[in-house]
Amino acid sequence: AELAGRNLPFDSFTDNPLALHPRVDTVDTIWKKLARFSGFPDPYLAADDGFYRIWSNTYSKQLLREDIRDFSSLRSSNNVELLFALLPSRIGSPLSMASLARDIPVSFDSVKKWLELFERFFLAFRIPPWSEKLSRAISKEKKIYLYNYGGLEPDGIKFENMVAMELWRATTNWTNQGLGDFSLHFVRNREKEEVDFLIAKNKKPFLLIEAKFSDEAPTRPLKKFQNIFDVPAVQLVNKEGICRLISNGQNKILVVSASQWLSLLP
Repeated sequence: AELAGRNLPFDSFTDNPLALHPRVDTVDTIWKKLARFSGFPDPYLAADDGFYRIWSNTYSKQLLREDIRDFSSLRSSNNVELLFALLPSRIGSPLSMASLARDIPVSFDSVKKWLELFERFFLAFRIPPWSEKLSRAISKEKKIYLYNYGGLEPDGIKFENMVAMELWRATTNWTNQGLGDFSLHFVRNREKEEVDFLIAKNKKPFLLIEAKFSDEAPTRPLKKFQNIFDVPAVQLVNKEGICRLISNGQNKILVVSASQWLSLLP
């Protein structure tokens, strides 16, 4: 949204997050560039694959081997680096710290501490499952995403991470600006039906968002949870020129190009 200069006024967006807006071609170009080089200023502005690979390698290793090690008084950063290397394969799924502890192997408490350090040093961020009972949400496994997503594979995982990054930026800023108490979650029930993202406003469901790399048909879980929560819903796709409203009972689902809709976020 910042690069495209299309940010909607906050009230306009929250009053109708499903509003249709004219398509802008330059937004698609920006989105592809972000996917290739990430949103960090140096690699994005350089727009060079070789530069990005060198920068990305230096970025993570400097933080892991120097900053985090010095901050946490680690004697060795080997296990921390190994933990970070395992994270790309866990994106998009609830993250089991117990499983990670077995894979390295280290203690559960060490994994918990290191993940918190990754968040503090802006290597990763986590989003919790939605639950009206705060205690249940705290105890359940969270999903993790990376700030530097340019090298992620496959493309579907990178796409979900990019959507998560944009929503995380928006909800965090809205809360920090005093516009309300906003938080980002995912939705999952006992039958393992899931919607990728839910934005909560003042601890109530506000908007459902599903990220689908190419599928334009609204998913069954998205329809189901929309009818349960009775909130607007958006299905974002990684295609150009997609924008239509689809009925779901008394509600509407906006199926739209991710680049166009996300570029409007306040």
